[in-house]
Amino acid sequence: MTVISTQEFAANQNMYFNMAINQDVCIKRDEGMFHIRYTPLAETNRKKHRYKQPDADFYRALSAEEFREKLVVVLDNLDKKYANRCK
Repeated sequence: MTVISTQEFAANQNMYFNMAINQDVCIKRDEGMFHIRYTPLAETNRKKHRYKQPDADFYRALSAEEFREKLVVVLDNLDKKYANRCK
């Protein structure tokens, strides 16, 4: 990995862009760093769909209908609780 300053990068941009093809190039600025990473255009234009397999949380989750039914109950309880305070 090559770490350079912003001034060094500004002076030699093409050199560091070419270097980023084969190795990591980092530009240090204040308390942080910028990483230059090379990616061929063929890879950037390709859409990657990554789907994860359902896990236990997925199968434990409420359906939209169950959620709506429980939400209506909660909202009714809140309405009854706070409706008396406004009168």
